[in-house]
Amino acid sequence: MTLPDKIGLMEDAISEIRDGAVVMLGGFGVPGTPFCLIKELVRQGARGLTIIKNDANEAGMGVDWLLENGQVEKLIASHIGLNPTAVRLMNEGRITVEFVPQGILAERIRVAGAGLMGFVTDIGIGTPLAEGKPQVTIGSETGVLETALKADFALLHAEKSDPFGNLLFAATARNFNPLMAMAADKTIVEAEQVVPFGQITPDAVHLSGAFVDHVAELGELPEVYDVIRR
Repeated sequence: MTLPDKIGLMEDAISEIRDGAVVMLGGFGVPGTPFCLIKELVRQGARGLTIIKNDANEAGMGVDWLLENGQVEKLIASHIGLNPTAVRLMNEGRITVEFVPQGILAERIRVAGAGLMGFVTDIGIGTPLAEGKPQVTIGSETGVLETALKADFALLHAEKSDPFGNLLFAATARNFNPLMAMAADKTIVEAEQVVPFGQITPDAVHLSGAFVDHVAELGELPEVYDVIRR
């Protein structure tokens, strides 16, 4: 069996993202954030996007580029406090922000990838985080139903990929990336290096290429990645 070669041009992959799409962005701060894919998304200009990311990055990078370009309609994140643009746009009513505790965010994405509709937790009971959510009683305990979080696209940054899209992430850059790939209809990856089949040993594969649709090789990392240069 010959595995398909998924290496291609970044602009071709991003051109599939249309207005109104739901887009997951990997990353925890800078590590694992697909800055080059985000920059290409800004260049192509899809509007009315729902962006799902752990954070909103900082001013002048990543999610901030999309916000400044007026492409984001809704942001789902665990915090936005490091990005004054996101805070301002939320306070002005120009974007909707849904705050999700970090662990709950990860689990909502994970259960989507597992094909589940959601999960029940007692986290948030009696707080604003539980307002408007269905409550479920099991025995003597009451929990909140947290629905699965799916996306049309996941954009990821990996250290290495082979042509099929088997991925290796560097240290903490793994973070949300594998979960998001499994929860999205299509996964687009920017890889620092594309290596031949077999150079990523099976035990070193952090995400199977079965969950990857497109891979673009970066080569030299732009300045925005300086904080994670190894």
